Amino acid sequence: MADPNKEDELAGTEQPFVAHLVELRDRLIKALIAVAVVAAVLFAWPGPGALYDILAAPLVAHLPKGATLIATSVISPFLVPLKILLMAAFLIALPVVLYQAWAFIAPGLYTHEKKLVMPLVISSTLLFFVGVAFCYFFVFGQVFSFIQGFAPKSITAAPDIEAYLSFVMTMFLAFGLAFEVPIVVIVLARLGVVSIEKLKAFRSYFIVLAFVIAAVVTPPDVVSQLALAIPMVLLYEVGIWAAQIFIKHTKAPEEGATAADS
Repeated sequence: MADPNKEDELAGTEQPFVAHLVELRDRLIKALIAVAVVAAVLFAWPGPGALYDILAAPLVAHLPKGATLIATSVISPFLVPLKILLMAAFLIALPVVLYQAWAFIAPGLYTHEKKLVMPLVISSTLLFFVGVAFCYFFVFGQVFSFIQGFAPKSITAAPDIEAYLSFVMTMFLAFGLAFEVPIVVIVLARLGVVSIEKLKAFRSYFIVLAFVIAAVVTPPDVVSQLALAIPMVLLYEVGIWAAQIFIKHTKAPEEGATAADS
């Protein structure tokens, strides 16, 4: 025979769970609408083709005179610019997407937890954009110039547009994530996974790790490897400095009281 108390317990928890699912659905729909609206605007102006031209500009500027990018697939001239449009739309709408995620989880957080999460969301977004911008405006020009400088005169460069898109997305992701190093350091320190002292002691090992990561994820040239490894090392130092300040200003009330008593 079923326990009536157990049935009542299940009935009492069903509605809140369904309400959370409904809210999650609404937040996802709003995020998708934001991406779709930005995509529609970009499709109208400047258009998928113009977006690809903007993305390809650093490479085209360093190709030999008269050389262009090529499409080896029949549908590449349509699909590749469309993928770039969707990628650009998502990046531009990312603040709205992250706000919807924040609005969904915020009601379940304490005040000190809100002080912890919101600054991290904003700073991680900005750092990712800075990493992508650094890659596009500085790294690409240096890398393509370096590569073309080694190309034999008998070779006419004609890169494939799909291969270039794959290269660009890999580099954007690598530099965007690399610039998240301070956020990772802050979170690890704030959660108590590692102490500030251990982070400082790990400094020399992280330098080696940064160069290993740069060697793996970037093209086999010194310029791009240094352009990724050096910012990672500098951002690690920034993360240690920021973690000390962040921990001080985001303590829970009981943590502050304990510290005062001791």
